[in-house]
Amino acid sequence: MKEWKPSEIRNIAVIGHGGSGKTSLVEALLFNGKMTSRLGKVQDGNTVTDFDPIEIKKQVSLSSSFAYTEWKSRKINLADTPGYGDFISDARAVLRGMDVGLLMINAASGVEVQTEKLWRFLNELKKPRAIFINKLNRENTSVEQILENINETLPETSKALINIPLGAAEKFNGIVDLISMKAHVYKLDDSGEFEITDIPEEMLATVKSYHEKLVEAVAESDDKLIEKYFETGDLSEEEILNGIESGIVNCTLTPIFCGAADHNIGIANLMDHIIDFLPPPTDLPPQAGRNPQNDEELSFACDESQPFSGLVVKTMVDIFAGKITIIRVFSGSLNAEGNVYNVTRNVDERIGGLVLLQGKDHPAIKKVAAGDIAAIIKLNKTSTGDTLGDKKNPLVYPPIEFPEPAIAFAVKPKSKADDEKLTSSLSRIIDEDPTLHIHRDEETHELLISGMGQQHIEVALEKMKRKFNIDVILDLPHVPYRETIKKKVEVQGKYKKQSGGRGQYGDTWLRLEPLPKGSGFQFVNEITGGAIPRGYIPAVEKGLVEAMKKGPLAGFPVVDLKITLYDGSYHDVDSSEMAFKVAASMGFKKGVMQSDPILLEPIMSVNVEAPGDYMGTIMGDISSRRGRVQDTVVRGKNQAIEALVPLSEVLQYAPDLKSMTSGRGSYHMEFSHYEEMPAHNAQKIIEEKKKEQHHEEH
Repeated sequence: MKEWKPSEIRNIAVIGHGGSGKTSLVEALLFNGKMTSRLGKVQDGNTVTDFDPIEIKKQVSLSSSFAYTEWKSRKINLADTPGYGDFISDARAVLRGMDVGLLMINAASGVEVQTEKLWRFLNELKKPRAIFINKLNRENTSVEQILENINETLPETSKALINIPLGAAEKFNGIVDLISMKAHVYKLDDSGEFEITDIPEEMLATVKSYHEKLVEAVAESDDKLIEKYFETGDLSEEEILNGIESGIVNCTLTPIFCGAADHNIGIANLMDHIIDFLPPPTDLPPQAGRNPQNDEELSFACDESQPFSGLVVKTMVDIFAGKITIIRVFSGSLNAEGNVYNVTRNVDERIGGLVLLQGKDHPAIKKVAAGDIAAIIKLNKTSTGDTLGDKKNPLVYPPIEFPEPAIAFAVKPKSKADDEKLTSSLSRIIDEDPTLHIHRDEETHELLISGMGQQHIEVALEKMKRKFNIDVILDLPHVPYRETIKKKVEVQGKYKKQSGGRGQYGDTWLRLEPLPKGSGFQFVNEITGGAIPRGYIPAVEKGLVEAMKKGPLAGFPVVDLKITLYDGSYHDVDSSEMAFKVAASMGFKKGVMQSDPILLEPIMSVNVEAPGDYMGTIMGDISSRRGRVQDTVVRGKNQAIEALVPLSEVLQYAPDLKSMTSGRGSYHMEFSHYEEMPAHNAQKIIEEKKKEQHHEEH
């Protein structure tokens, strides 16, 4: 297999809102590069990059997959990324390892919710980019309207239209290249074959106008070109190409292409220009990392002669091949035999093989070098975001950032026989997707799985069922309520039992007092004069601590109270540690019920961000959830609301916010504090718990 120089490689992440045609574009690129013998279709379930059975069934990309093609003696590495909200974080992670983001826009829909989010990702990561306006063979599509839409909603760079469509809707049959000023008329048979002709006379005025706009946009990206443009009013084809390439590398210019990926129209022209001016790794600044030994900034040039370094951009788990670690090599090279050093974790790992990625096919290779992408088989300790490198010249890249999960569910196996292997199977699924989290709630004993949305979690569990044959039940997690008291009381807790032989005797007098919020529990011993022997005092405290784990009101832990043991009595023969432990527990339960017990509920600090148009709806919804808005902040085009909301009211906030904001809203929440629950709400919880207890007892 050919070894590619870094200058011969293009690394492109195909990104865009769900349904914009990313998989169809990748399919056309592979077909035109003769990597496949037929043009696969998403609806037929036979594309290279949507190979997972769930993706085929749902006809959407749910996880990034990789492929490569060749064009004009160049290698183009491709990442086909998901575009729906629950899965889009995967696209951001993969972008870290790619050099250019090719943003797909559906001509019939324009800029959509996730399009804007992906554009923000490109800005955050400072990634060069290009836009492909797809589906121009659909009804009611207009390049003029889409361009206006793009310029309004996706600022930050100048835009340069590279080609315009020939015909519209069902009559769309090609493009006019605004650089070469030639028409490309395609055969309407999905072959991608076309004839280069002169521009139709009726389009000359329109084409000339667009060409002038292109030249102007290119000239503005370079001081020398702007002088030439002012002098002559035009630029040569070579100057235009160089100007576009310079603008892309500097992230000041975004080229825009047109076509119809599902019918392979305009794709050959796109491929020509990918080679012409989308940058190879050698044209971009070296990736910045740090030396783990002294924390100083460090970088290696994209060259095989440099020390080896690379970033793990994705992990997959194959039931036959095991763990597949996808790495972007930034410098040096890696051989298929021997070990690889994980700089992030400071461990050596044995390489089980080195492969390229062509969808689900993994052709073996002997070496991967700077600028390229490959996968390592069977690395056990390496995860997404880790840096692999040279032990003698270590460099660690910044980790990939993943958003906090937005929703959580309790998960349990349908079959008790699967209980033991559930956690290990979930862990293997989470190896593939770092936006999924699992943990065992110590209080409720539930196994919780958290993710970006309900669909995200359901897809992960469907994968687990297929791979490991484990079927599960999803439920909303229990809310960790607390109990406390509101007034001071004094009570006697006395345990006396006589049934032949030695009896049991313990007698305690307890003072229960409320403490400020968040104070926890205080135990005070005020026994004097030997009313209770010192040896029994720890048993009293132990009885209280154990009783507090399940409060008498509704069975929730009791918090924020002080209990003073101030008197009592004992029996020389019948008293024991157990008797005083039981006596303290009895006194505690009686005392709590006499001291105005209340339920406390967890309050979350919720930060919601969305376009300003939705703020009124969001505030109204927060109020309906018993929430209190604390502050509002303007963040660019968006506004952020900071609010305090009971956890019970936001267990399923993710789908509700998505519905309220047409998918444009996002939120983050974390625990703030506990506070008293309104009486009528508390009564419902208490009644529900009593029913549960009755059901368990019977």
